[in-house]
Amino acid sequence: MSDETSGSAAGGVEARIGAAERTLASAAEAAATAEKRAEAEIRALEADLERWRTESDRVRKELELRHEEELAAEREAKERAIAAAEERLAEIEARTDAAEERIAAAERRADEAEKAISVESARAREGAAGWLRERIDQIRREGGDR
Repeated sequence: MSDETSGSAAGGVEARIGAAERTLASAAEAAATAEKRAEAEIRALEADLERWRTESDRVRKELELRHEEELAAEREAKERAIAAAEERLAEIEARTDAAEERIAAAERRADEAEKAISVESARAREGAAGWLRERIDQIRREGGDR
């Protein structure tokens, strides 16, 4: 009986060892599967991250390009506005110069007219003085004749 007891004890131990080995193999298989799943998930996450980085870079470059285009358009608009203002200023300066020339010409004509008036006024005074002298002489002659 002791052989049987020891045989059955040995069989029980072997059964437990076999069960433990199966449990270990099952756990190892589950761990390997979990590891493969984790690796696949990590690769998928890395691929997603790379796609997001790529998309982010593309969007950033697109925004930078759009910003540069907007700045260029604003610069061009500013330059056009400055050119238009300079052109308008040149027109105003030209009109101002022409007006100043007309004013100077009018002042010259006014000076000439004043001189002509002075000459005519002097001539008229001389003529009136001469007429008065003649009239006085005539009155004296007539008064002396009487």
